[in-house]
Amino acid sequence: MLSALRWRLLVMLISPLLLLALLNAWFDYRSADNIAAQQDQRLLALLPLLADSVIGDGAQSSDPPLLLMVPVVEEFLKDRPGFAAYAVIDPDGKVLHGEPWLAGLVPTTREPEFHSEENLGVTWRIVRQRQQTVIGEVVVALADGSDPRQQWARSILLKVLLPNLVLIALAASAVGWAVERALRPLLALKEAVERRSPRDLSAIDEHASPEEVRPLVASLNRLFGTVNAQAESQRRFVADAAHQLRTPLAGLQSQVEAWAQAAGNAGSADGTIRLTIAEVGRLRGATRRTSQLANQLLALSRADARAMQAQPVQRIDLKDLCEALLQEHLDAATAKRIDLGLDVQATPAMGHEWLLRELLANLVDNAVKYTPEGGTVTIRCGLRSGQPFLEVEDDGPGVAPQERARVLERFYRVQGTQGEGNGLGLAIADEIARVHHSQLEVRSGALGRGLKVSLLLPG
Repeated sequence: MLSALRWRLLVMLISPLLLLALLNAWFDYRSADNIAAQQDQRLLALLPLLADSVIGDGAQSSDPPLLLMVPVVEEFLKDRPGFAAYAVIDPDGKVLHGEPWLAGLVPTTREPEFHSEENLGVTWRIVRQRQQTVIGEVVVALADGSDPRQQWARSILLKVLLPNLVLIALAASAVGWAVERALRPLLALKEAVERRSPRDLSAIDEHASPEEVRPLVASLNRLFGTVNAQAESQRRFVADAAHQLRTPLAGLQSQVEAWAQAAGNAGSADGTIRLTIAEVGRLRGATRRTSQLANQLLALSRADARAMQAQPVQRIDLKDLCEALLQEHLDAATAKRIDLGLDVQATPAMGHEWLLRELLANLVDNAVKYTPEGGTVTIRCGLRSGQPFLEVEDDGPGVAPQERARVLERFYRVQGTQGEGNGLGLAIADEIARVHHSQLEVRSGALGRGLKVSLLLPG
């Protein structure tokens, strides 16, 4: 990852230098092209003067015409020794004066014709034109071997590309060194994370990292904190589960061992062993407590607030939920002659249906379990201050105000509480409330009697 980042930085920093080098070459060429255009105009302006330099015929018809160079043309030829040439050509293409290699193609019109031709290793810019002289019509030609466009093409490597390439190479080295130095804190952070033990979830020192990397370090610290909290929750859950399961399992084991000993020491006349009703009841009770505890521990683990944050919520009808829970607990309430009733209205809410079912089941189970025979338990749902709510109220012994915060803790039971329980029902309900970004409200029931537990859900 760091290697790819280093190369991306190098490419992003060097690319503008390459672009500038290309722009520099293009501007140099445009400048040379403008100078060449001016030179073409100068050659064209010298052609009539070259024609005026023809002052008469030779002594004999076979002799070349007499030529007296105009000073401007003579200066042009002298200033460029080896890179300037001229020719006077008759209409048939015969060179009368000047360089024979300039004969070339004779113009068919009076318009000037420009060409670039190579001769003896030099690329020449040549202009030819028909001109009227004292000896009649001739073709005059001027050639310049110092064409800036050709010089640019020859010198581009030494004057443009090579210096720019050297500059880019030096810049790449400097940028590479700077990037290496700049990425060193990030490399140190990577190595620090790699050296960590899987159990080490402590926060990384943000101030030891560059300012640009601190948001990444802060995100890592949040992740470490979340993972650490989940791991701690799991460790606490396992420890609590092991502690709580030990008691009912020990009781169940002692009962079984007692019966095994009785089977070895006593028997009836027909060879069978008789178990008392009390012993069977104790065995059944221990089995039920163990089964309930296992189910509650599983529900508590599944209802962990941090693990449920990413799960999608759904639309729920709280009235249907309350009616379903009434049916499930009706038999247990009837057995204790408890009046289990509903006070509900159709109320839509957003949440996790199976978690709200578990919450309500724990609240109703607690209410039925701790309400004396002949008591009343009411399940409610509706709107309160514009927000959906669930509520379970009973007229049982209730909970003292100083104990109401502690009854939401795992495995806590109020001192002197009658009946069997594991102290997990309200803890599970409270965990589910946190999943729904709310909290349980534990208050006294009507007229200060019993207990009323409410959950206000987001709208």
